[in-house]
Amino acid sequence: MPSGIVVQHGHVAAEYSGVVRCDVTAIITFFEAGKWPPEMKKGGFIDVSVKREADFRVHESSKYFDQVTRTAVRNYFQNGGIELHVFGVCIENQTDLFTPIGLEEVLGELWDHLRAEEEIALIYVPIAGYLATEVTKKGRIFSDCEALYSFFLRHCKEMNNRFLIMDVPRRLQDDFLLNWVRQFRNRNLTADSYGALYYPWLWNGDDVSPPGATVAGMYVRVEKSHPPLGIQWPPANVILYGVTHLDMELPWEYSREYLEAGINPIVLQGARGIVVFGARTLSLDPVLRFINSRRILNLVVEQVRKDTEWAVFEINNPHLWSVLSRDINYRLNTFWNAGLLTMSKDGSKYQVICSKENNPKHLLDSGQVNIGIRLQPVGASEQIHIDLNLGR
Repeated sequence: MPSGIVVQHGHVAAEYSGVVRCDVTAIITFFEAGKWPPEMKKGGFIDVSVKREADFRVHESSKYFDQVTRTAVRNYFQNGGIELHVFGVCIENQTDLFTPIGLEEVLGELWDHLRAEEEIALIYVPIAGYLATEVTKKGRIFSDCEALYSFFLRHCKEMNNRFLIMDVPRRLQDDFLLNWVRQFRNRNLTADSYGALYYPWLWNGDDVSPPGATVAGMYVRVEKSHPPLGIQWPPANVILYGVTHLDMELPWEYSREYLEAGINPIVLQGARGIVVFGARTLSLDPVLRFINSRRILNLVVEQVRKDTEWAVFEINNPHLWSVLSRDINYRLNTFWNAGLLTMSKDGSKYQVICSKENNPKHLLDSGQVNIGIRLQPVGASEQIHIDLNLGR
């Protein structure tokens, strides 16, 4: 059965100093009125940055976070996470999270902060899976988590280097779940490749929790177990720790149906244990269907952006184009050596275009430099064309 997992072996090790990080995670949670930290206001937030669960437990601000957040932190580090930001945002109540207008009001300050925190690569919002879901008489399905997920999908797309890990609302299953995913995707078609859905919830003894934090830690574990870079490896088919059983056991035939709908099922595999059986984004676009393809593309775009920041105020002429092409080709070659890229159908590894061809006079006059990159990430079905504009 096709699991949606694509494996690519690396080529030759190289030097990777200064490469954008893909392993730093943000867990975003909320404080309702009456539970705000002292001297905080609506929309204000605190940021607790830790590298171990024990550091979070003893942090002076940990007392403000609820048990859902504490469990998420535990699950993240238990499954291989290494660096975590835990954000707590002050809201009046959960209704602030149900509409785009409400979210803009309470998350505006955090949004600006996240723009500046460039190293964060993974985002997880544990409360989302707990929010209520409604099925209308006409069969349409709405969940209170939708605005929240859409907000952060849009943020990940804007930043280019972020990916959202999402939980399926717990009470949804079978056809209701499949229908909700289709409807939610149709409302987020421009950003659906920047997130992945996981189902079902997980039990650890007598405690049940959504899978997202466990999965986020597993992402980091898979990446770090395949040096030097590692995001070309699908985050799946490895054992999840701290899980005794599933909230819903999935027959194999149902697993395939969920995969085709863009849901990554978590299954029990005989004597192996509980594993994620799938590595698909929410998107059905064959070019960006796989998580590793999307995250490789995120890394390339962010790395090239950082590598070329120096060029913004240089004289815009053919010499600059030549230097940019040389530097970007060098960087892409290190990614090729690390196994992040694969050969295209025409036999090329990648192509960088920065010349008169894509920098006409009107761009020069406006102080802009345009860079075109054609490459094929591991797992992608064809080459992807990236246009980067360095404006002044």
